[in-house]
Amino acid sequence: MNTEAETRVEQDSMGTIRVPADRYWGAQTQRSVEHFPIGVGLDTMPAEIIHAFGLLKLAAARVNHALCPDRMDAEKLAVIERAAREVADGALDAHFPLVVWQTGSGTHTNMNANEVIANRANELAGKALCHPNDDVNMSQSSNDCFPTAMRISAVTMLEQRLLPAVKTLVDAFLAQEERQRGIVKSGRTHLQDAVPIAFSQEISGWRSSLERDGELLRLALEPLREIALGATAVGTGLNAPAGFAPLAAEELSRLSGTAFQPARNFFHALTSLDEFVFAHGAVKALAADMMKIANDIRWLSSGPRCGLGEIRIPANEPGSSIMPGKVNPTQCEQVTMVAVQVMGNDTAVAVAASQGNFELNVYLPLVAHHFLQSARLMSESILAFTRFCVEGIEANRDVMRRNLDRSLMAVTALNPSIGYENAARAARLAWERGCTLREACAELGLLSGEDFDRLVRPETMI
Repeated sequence: MNTEAETRVEQDSMGTIRVPADRYWGAQTQRSVEHFPIGVGLDTMPAEIIHAFGLLKLAAARVNHALCPDRMDAEKLAVIERAAREVADGALDAHFPLVVWQTGSGTHTNMNANEVIANRANELAGKALCHPNDDVNMSQSSNDCFPTAMRISAVTMLEQRLLPAVKTLVDAFLAQEERQRGIVKSGRTHLQDAVPIAFSQEISGWRSSLERDGELLRLALEPLREIALGATAVGTGLNAPAGFAPLAAEELSRLSGTAFQPARNFFHALTSLDEFVFAHGAVKALAADMMKIANDIRWLSSGPRCGLGEIRIPANEPGSSIMPGKVNPTQCEQVTMVAVQVMGNDTAVAVAASQGNFELNVYLPLVAHHFLQSARLMSESILAFTRFCVEGIEANRDVMRRNLDRSLMAVTALNPSIGYENAARAARLAWERGCTLREACAELGLLSGEDFDRLVRPETMI
């Protein structure tokens, strides 16, 4: 329990409350700390949201100075700018204690930002110059600030982390395609033998899936660029000066280095989260492809002697506390676990987005948390998978060739010469007798050995 000497008194419209003396937050933040002890240390509001608040408060202050210089004078602007920049740069992260499980509008986090910036600005000014609501929150509402911070952080996360991570893995697969060119192996469908395929072709399928996922993510970026700042409480723009919204979007674009524009309809921007459902769907599509790719790689590397064993992956750490020498496909496993988490998050995002009531959605912190968690986990998972697994994949050529020679589906190449029914008879006989297709065709009188060798050439079947 903080002693009186370790606290200071802060006041808001509900009265006074004691706040830790070494923290910049104020009364409303402290009330949230005390009333929402839920997920503390586990589900703190994402830092990306906090940094986005720093940018939007800085942009708002500059526009307010341009439009309302009598209220946002140069002295106030100077200290608010410095304090907001510190928030945006992460220098004041320790002063943002609130959890995701708070008011559904994110008002507590908006006020946390207002209070921290105001108190830090006053410290810089050396006097009580700035008020959290009247100055830092000027021309704004929590209802337009939190959705704006969500969009800033989401666009930044996709542009700066997830899309570059996807490109890193695409490039790694491109390099593997070149390394493995010329290797022919048995294809598989339904987990059963299929006709031959080049290993480089198999890898190209993985790579192309990721390229398409990148395209989908870039499509999803565009709707997220429409921000709610300027809508204020219900979308009417009450208390914001004329021209505030477009100027704020322009300033925010300059500050962030990426494009934002005012929402086409503010009433939609406050109550609907369809852009996040769409964008998280693109993240989920990537997760689904990563699940498939990771599973393919761990199937192909299974063994080393009692599985498929067609590829070798890096041995990064011991795989068992009891079985010496065991190595497991741990990078594949982390990818699949992350994919499952993303798929679960997608359900939560969709349900939350359906809960917009009248002029506001009140599941904003949950959607922000789940979206950013999904994108961050996917980014980090993909980079680790690339570095510690994909880059070190080696083809086991001997096993691939042996499996190819044993595959019964090479008989497909004989369909034009002996017909589907006769080819099926040869495959069945080879399976039952444990002999080769060549031997089965000869025994059935369908083809001579020489004709079989001429027609069944795996390297021409890819």
